[in-house]
Amino acid sequence: MTDLPQQPEPAEDTSKHRAIKSFVMRAGRMTEGQQRGLDQGWPKFGLQLEDGLRDFDQVFGRSAPRTFEIGFGMGHSTLEMAAASPEQDFIGVEVHRPGVGALLNGLMTQNLNNMRVYSCDALDVLRNCVADASLDRLLLFFPDPWHKAKHNKRRIVQPAFAELVRQKLKVGGVLHMATDWQPYAEYMLEVMNVAPGYQNQAEDGQYVPRPTERPTTKFERRGERLGHGVWDLKFQRID
Repeated sequence: MTDLPQQPEPAEDTSKHRAIKSFVMRAGRMTEGQQRGLDQGWPKFGLQLEDGLRDFDQVFGRSAPRTFEIGFGMGHSTLEMAAASPEQDFIGVEVHRPGVGALLNGLMTQNLNNMRVYSCDALDVLRNCVADASLDRLLLFFPDPWHKAKHNKRRIVQPAFAELVRQKLKVGGVLHMATDWQPYAEYMLEVMNVAPGYQNQAEDGQYVPRPTERPTTKFERRGERLGHGVWDLKFQRID
């Protein structure tokens, strides 16, 4: 998410077979609360990629609508959504360890039990840990836009990503994306409009009005004050 500290852009990768990842690794200092989250919260809420395919009804101890979020940053929005919807279950994936710790600490502080967390590449989690047709929503909020044209191939939103997400969503499930970078919004729209098995939920075939269920981040509020826009896209799996 773009509310993380921005880091210098890495050198151009000349490898011919570089796999797309769902993240850019960022370093960061750990606060006392974040470390507490990792130390005490991880054993309760943390999940491991190595455990492979999971029965999330068993993990959560119930069958409930299930949301998967890629890249929750510092976890503020994710925590707000989980607290506002106790009847739903959430799976969040983030590699930024301070952010993971912050979310875990928040879950303990608010005594929430409807969230589980992975700290690894979200695409690996989708491929290896999530059953097909098992998710009600997948959230991708403010991913790295890779502004330069030569880096567009590193964007997570690609035809292969759209197909992987479609496999994991239930029929009727929704992929919800948001970005504050208009060229990336246009690119997302271009990719998703030709992705098989989806229907754009926007009445005009472009962007949906800002959904009330997506919390406003501190970064977004700062951007609004500066006149920046945010574009939300919702695509529903139809087959």
